Amino acid sequence: MMKLIFVLLSAMLCMSATSVNAFAPSLPATPVRSATPQFTAPSAPMSTTTSTTLFGKKAARAAGNARKGKSERVKKVKDDVIEVEATVIESLPNAMFRCTIDGAPETQEPVLATISGKIRKFFVKILVGDKVTIELSPYDLTRGRITFRKR
Repeated sequence: MMKLIFVLLSAMLCMSATSVNAFAPSLPATPVRSATPQFTAPSAPMSTTTSTTLFGKKAARAAGNARKGKSERVKKVKDDVIEVEATVIESLPNAMFRCTIDGAPETQEPVLATISGKIRKFFVKILVGDKVTIELSPYDLTRGRITFRKR
């Protein structure tokens, strides 16, 4: 017991001799005037509620989590494509499909469409008779990319 008291007293003596303020808040490069620890009160009252601001990846994840429960489809707007609704009439090899555009005259030839990368990645099955959304290039209106399959 005496050893413990001796160790504590010697530690306090060392702290006071080296002017180390272990329990005082860190202050910007001002010399310490006394050897005893000084406790200072904060100049502005601290509020208990803080606003959290997210940056970078965390902000993107928070936006994604807020979107999870919603049923509408969120996607970027592209200027150089024409989006049309179509119906698959024939399945071809290499993930190619012949599709007729809804509302188009019967004399218009079908569009040859391939599936987009996201549909290919998530193994979405497209069958004959499915309603799909197709993106057409303004340069070639006979070819397109299937970007969405209606349920």
